Amino acid sequence: MKHYVLTFFIFFSSLFYAQSDGENSFFLAETYYREGAYEKASQLFKVLYQKNAFNTTYLTRLISCYQETERFEEAERLLKNKLKTHKDHSYLYVLLGYNFEKQQQQIKAEQNYTKAINAIEVNANYASIIARLFKNYNLLDFAILAYKKAMQKNINANFNFQIAQIYGEQGAYKKMFTSYLNLLDKEKNYLNLVQSYTSRYLTEDADNKVNILFKKQVLQKAISNPKNEWNILLSWLFTQQKEYDKAFVQEKALFQRNNTSFTRIFNLGKIAYNSKNFDAAEECFNFIVENTLEKEEKIEAELYVVNLAIATKKTNVAALFSSLFAKYGITKQTIGLQIAYADYLTFVKNNPEEAKIVLQKAMSFADSKFEKGRIKLKLADVLVFTNTFNKALIYYSQIQTQLKGNDLAQQARFKVAQTSYFKGDFEWAKAQLKVLKSATTQKIANDATDLFLKITDNEPVDSIPSGLKQYAKAELLSYQNKNEEALQLLSDLFLPNAIFKNGVSALDVIYDDVLFLKAKLLLKEGRFLEAISSLKKIIALNNESFLADDVYYLIAETYNFHLNDTEKAKEFYQKIIFDHSSSIYLIEARKKFRKLRGEHL
Repeated sequence: MKHYVLTFFIFFSSLFYAQSDGENSFFLAETYYREGAYEKASQLFKVLYQKNAFNTTYLTRLISCYQETERFEEAERLLKNKLKTHKDHSYLYVLLGYNFEKQQQQIKAEQNYTKAINAIEVNANYASIIARLFKNYNLLDFAILAYKKAMQKNINANFNFQIAQIYGEQGAYKKMFTSYLNLLDKEKNYLNLVQSYTSRYLTEDADNKVNILFKKQVLQKAISNPKNEWNILLSWLFTQQKEYDKAFVQEKALFQRNNTSFTRIFNLGKIAYNSKNFDAAEECFNFIVENTLEKEEKIEAELYVVNLAIATKKTNVAALFSSLFAKYGITKQTIGLQIAYADYLTFVKNNPEEAKIVLQKAMSFADSKFEKGRIKLKLADVLVFTNTFNKALIYYSQIQTQLKGNDLAQQARFKVAQTSYFKGDFEWAKAQLKVLKSATTQKIANDATDLFLKITDNEPVDSIPSGLKQYAKAELLSYQNKNEEALQLLSDLFLPNAIFKNGVSALDVIYDDVLFLKAKLLLKEGRFLEAISSLKKIIALNNESFLADDVYYLIAETYNFHLNDTEKAKEFYQKIIFDHSSSIYLIEARKKFRKLRGEHL
């Protein structure tokens, strides 16, 4: 018995080590290959292939090594010998043909490619390998032909996605979209795949030729054979292009056809709201309010409607809140409305004391730690507004502790950092922001990164003041809607006596940021020409400033929407188009520039 056990152990140990040795050899060979050491790689792949002649990876790599070292005759001899012993391995004709192509013997190359294609008619077992090899060698027409032959041979085979992908690589976008849409026409479950593949070629730019082509083809499908999938695709495309009003038309058509759920319209409204397209967002939420029979859905939509009224500075906001509380009551169901009302009282009406009363009452309805966390977060914001920093920090910290892993906890941590920054405690702020730079919520991660860089780029060095404390104080005043006080504090940094140790001026360190914040405050106060003057000073000092595209875009927007100077607006949109082609504002700048020129969008 012991003898059999020992034999068994030795056999499998040998097998294991042989396998392990093979894996190590392949890894080394592959490393040499990727580094371009083809001679060394060929020696290893030759040994591997001799041990396992059925491994196509070893063979194709060995042939490639021979070709890279111009040992074409050796590659040809190996392939022909392989074909003599394995006539059914028709994929070898592709390798042989490419070997001739590398030698610029095009006729012989195409003869072998044709043999590979014709072999599919007889035996389709290697059809997918043949097609993939053609694709790998960038022989895309042959790859398409191979896939089509395979489907003719086997009616159950489906290579339409692969063919559509190749059309995309060829730049044959019309054929590509036709293929994808035909697949979707036959099977609606392909919708997500079609969106995934087509998204690689579409952009945010509605004037992009590929976008226009895709839209036309989907519209043609929608006219000839109306179905939900075409509306979904059009809504998806318009949303990517930030044409939310057009997306809403499609979503409304979908709802009217199915009349089942408002989820898609809710999601579109939220996207439009977050993108500050308030008109489209209002259309979405008003539609829900008018059509839903669910009270909770109606209240949530009403909350967005009132937030839109605040964002667009409508004069009936207080009356809107009153009517909503009269309609739905001050209850657990309206906690979201109560929080929004407290925010409005504090940051718009400058009445934080009444906001605290509203939030304390809302707390009495909360029966989950998450609802309590939302209320406490807003209460802490109100406390920061009233300079009650320590108590606010206690609330933020409690949320972090009680709701670990939740988005509210990450928001609270950012608020801790922001409040510490307002107080001038930059080290503690940075400690919090370092953690948040990898936050799961993208917005928080971005905000954390921006604030971290603002501190590290401008903080005092070697105990020499940099003006960052005054700047942070000005940002706090802006947060508290004390814009004139903030502007005065920033102006003090421009005074001749605003000089620190060793003759260092505050503006030597933080000049761009000060001017930019000053411009934003002036815009809030409606002092548009002064804001533009402040922004132009940034460019005059350094037209390569990291804020340059932000500055140009803000100037263009001010001329366009506040001063009605279309020529000046075009001038600054154009600076982004030609001088800052990698700017996040490029697409919007191009769209608005064309609109001002009277081009059809």
